[in-house]
Amino acid sequence: MTENEASQFSISDLGDDAAAAPAGAAEGGRNIEAILRIPITLQVVLGSASMPVANLLKLGRGAVVPLDHRVGEPVDVVVNGRVVARGEVVVVEDDTSRFGVSLTEVIGPNAAGER
Repeated sequence: MTENEASQFSISDLGDDAAAAPAGAAEGGRNIEAILRIPITLQVVLGSASMPVANLLKLGRGAVVPLDHRVGEPVDVVVNGRVVARGEVVVVEDDTSRFGVSLTEVIGPNAAGER
């Protein structure tokens, strides 16, 4: 099978013969299930700031630290240190005391390290 033929191949092309898959295929399914249970850390980054330690030590209650993102700009959704999406901060409908993120852009794996 050429690379072009392989790129045009899909699971639906297997038809009913997919049930007759080799015994090792079931083990592959268990492996993917184990991977899907791995916990990740998801963060929403509103922005960042840089300052000298002297200014940091002067911060106190009520101090405002200006961030590099502006109001209305998309926030970054970061998984395990990589930007995977961008979105808008929203109030969660079911619990108005909580924030959420409405995704506006999902970043592909090749571009995830950029920015």
